[in-house]
Amino acid sequence: MRRRRPEKRKILPDPIYNDLEVAKFMNYLMLGGKKGIAEQIFYGAMGTVKTRTKKDGMEIFKLAIKNTTPTLEIKSRRIGGANYQVPIEVPKHRQFFLASHWIINAARGRSGKAMADRLAVELISAANNEGGAIKKKEDTHRMAEANRAFAHFR
Repeated sequence: MRRRRPEKRKILPDPIYNDLEVAKFMNYLMLGGKKGIAEQIFYGAMGTVKTRTKKDGMEIFKLAIKNTTPTLEIKSRRIGGANYQVPIEVPKHRQFFLASHWIINAARGRSGKAMADRLAVELISAANNEGGAIKKKEDTHRMAEANRAFAHFR
């Protein structure tokens, strides 16, 4: 028998932009519980974005997240001894999670000096519909599209 689901933890919005999404993004960015460093990286990236694009950093961040947000993903389902890649629609809360992680991982994979600079470059390119995170989204959508025949296994 399954246990009950744990209740969702409420997180506080970040101190500068007073935005919950930013706070969540910083939590995903954080390694080893070092939130101060995650904040430095994020706010540093925002400063870099502002100087490079002459636009508000928050605007670019929101656009980057919007452009990277997936609508479909694939899940493996085992049916009658065979594994099928079944395309499913991504729930709202998972969309932000996936978009954030793809941006962060693409930034980590980039070559460059500081993480703040890499994150800034990745956010700018995601806002312009290019870069590693967008490629990941397109690959995911392509896989889901290719396996549309198995959609009835949902």
